[in-house]
Amino acid sequence: MDERVHVMISGRVQGVWFRATTKKKADQLGLTGWVRNTTDGRVEAVFEGKHALITQMLEWCHQGPPLAKVETVNISKEPATHEFHTFSMQY
Repeated sequence: MDERVHVMISGRVQGVWFRATTKKKADQLGLTGWVRNTTDGRVEAVFEGKHALITQMLEWCHQGPPLAKVETVNISKEPATHEFHTFSMQY
């Protein structure tokens, strides 16, 4: 059974390759959804996939890429919609 989470990540998360490395990790795990920067300096993402894979992705989000300094990760669980076929970076 697939799950969906909506994530807001704050800290030093823009300008440190957070979106690109999030996409790479999500692709490796076979998750679908998207990631984007927000105007207030956070990174926002939606992940859909198997529970164990989403758990791995969320663990990664708490660290991010080497130059990031993650302060908070807010996670909202939502019903899976299966609307995505891939994982994309949005601008």
